[in-house]
Amino acid sequence: MGAAYKIPQLGVVLLVGLLASCASRPVRPPPPPAPVPAPAPAPTGKPEGREFRVDGPSSLLTIQVYKGGALSRAGHNHVIASHTLRGVAYVPDDPLRAGFDVHMKVDELVVDEEDLRQEAGPDFPPGVPEEARLGTKRNMLSEALLDAERYPEIVLQSEAMQRGPDGGLEAQVRVVVRDRAASVIVPLKYDLRGDELDVQGAIALKQTDLGLTPYSLFGGALRVQDEIKVRFRIVAHAVDSAAAPDASSPPR
Repeated sequence: MGAAYKIPQLGVVLLVGLLASCASRPVRPPPPPAPVPAPAPAPTGKPEGREFRVDGPSSLLTIQVYKGGALSRAGHNHVIASHTLRGVAYVPDDPLRAGFDVHMKVDELVVDEEDLRQEAGPDFPPGVPEEARLGTKRNMLSEALLDAERYPEIVLQSEAMQRGPDGGLEAQVRVVVRDRAASVIVPLKYDLRGDELDVQGAIALKQTDLGLTPYSLFGGALRVQDEIKVRFRIVAHAVDSAAAPDASSPPR
């Protein structure tokens, strides 16, 4: 997802993922404008099963981005988070026929919350300066990286469900970032209790697989590692329950 750590006033993000540089100074010149808008999610046919709507405040997606290069000691690793996921899931009796369509607004991503850094472990010590966090967010949304003005959302849509080697559930997920789409396999754990659906998972991704170029400076002496780690917990409520979020808020 692009540069997101501080390296002498430079940094990174996504999300999603993403993604950004912590620098307050401008990042490298952006590429020419994309000739086409971001692709729409691929059609999956008529959804099957009971409909659930994502509860954004109860859900969380985090992206861990790591510094790299010979001068990496000057920088920070970063935790980027979304607390405002939107979307729907459809759950039939057969989980292999389930589906989902989740949207993440990039301008609502949050950089380096102290509690999330603490939960992420010793690679994410506290005390990232406010200037670095603001610079990361600003550059993350810039035209050179996520280009939030033209591509305000990252889309996560199920393409297929399958059983993994261990018998667990896996989702083939179409990830749309900017004007690029990629398919990734994500192991899932889910719990369905009455009107509430709880889905959790984690996956390591490469930014380049999503069509993004990790930030690099001085021939790679200051850079962002290509691999990022994405973790999520998505809580959703049945639309016919009192706890279901406002049906007008999530995208369809």
